[in-house]
Amino acid sequence: MSPENLAYALTQVVHNFGAVAVLGGAAFALWPAPRLEAGRAFAWLILAAWAAQLASGGVFGLVSYHYYGETPDLSSVAMTALVVKITAAVAGVLLSARVLLRGRQWRPDAMKRTFQGLAALGAVALTAAAFLRWFS
Repeated sequence: MSPENLAYALTQVVHNFGAVAVLGGAAFALWPAPRLEAGRAFAWLILAAWAAQLASGGVFGLVSYHYYGETPDLSSVAMTALVVKITAAVAGVLLSARVLLRGRQWRPDAMKRTFQGLAALGAVALTAAAFLRWFS
């Protein structure tokens, strides 16, 4: 096993678990029965997952740079998908942090909309990931 493949695989593991927690955490807070009273716990999980997504995404580029001397050559579709993923991740971090900072004062309907937004951001990021993977 080459060190390069091991580095990519381990980074992918972190990235995959982050993706599961980003979307799964928000979905589980809403369905099958709302668990919004535990919103702060879910927000911590989702915030950590978005941070893992951003960090592991950066590590992918660093691994490529380390082993090849350059970052991956991305098509315009893949670059657009990457920008969409990063935008969703930053928005997810900000929204999760907002729940942690101010969520205690929110009404249940505001908390529900927030977790719906977090789930949507997770779905957008996962969709963009598919385009990034197959068009790079």
